[in-house]
Amino acid sequence: MCTAYRTDDGEEIFTIRTEQTDINLERERSAREDALEGRQVRTYSDEYLETLAVYRKIAEKMPFYDTFLFHGSCVAVDGTGYLFTAKSGTGKSTHTRLWREMLGDRAVMVNDDKPLIRVSEDGAYIYGTPWDGKHRLSSNICVPLKAVCVLTRAAENQIRRITAREAYPMLLQQSYRPTDTAAMTKTLSLIDRLSQQADLWRLGCNISPEAAQTAYDAMRG
Repeated sequence: MCTAYRTDDGEEIFTIRTEQTDINLERERSAREDALEGRQVRTYSDEYLETLAVYRKIAEKMPFYDTFLFHGSCVAVDGTGYLFTAKSGTGKSTHTRLWREMLGDRAVMVNDDKPLIRVSEDGAYIYGTPWDGKHRLSSNICVPLKAVCVLTRAAENQIRRITAREAYPMLLQQSYRPTDTAAMTKTLSLIDRLSQQADLWRLGCNISPEAAQTAYDAMRG
């Protein structure tokens, strides 16, 4: 799973370790989420749940390195990242696919599910990770993050700039929220900084090629 992300450069920054109890906790979390969504409880293998446990432990530490996990689909166009986020099933993966079909080789998938965002003094950057959704779409790259777009379903395609206040509920909901108090405090600060450094949009779309063109024209300026 992580073969494309291996490196021999330098020493490790930190290490993590998972136990069977961590895998069991992931199974319990998944069952609770299914119950809340009104779905039949799904059955997952220990191997798959272990991958979730590993990423959760990594995500708990990343805020101390000015980085946090975000749930969204990010495509890079000409080396610049555009991140789409929405509630599950809204169509963010379909939308970034439409961008790739429209733009061809100019568009590269950064991550289709759980990228990492680093917020620095000179801007926000988004990274591909091996945790890249059911279609396994990601690249081991880092690009500047220009814009974050909240995606909603609508009969007609329309896009507008939104304020940090308008975007904040979705930014918070889609960010990984650590259990450690210090890490959570750091995450809230990173979300605030992200909302000041990236352009923020809300797109109502009907998941059509025209929706991709509408979003592209506005977000690229």
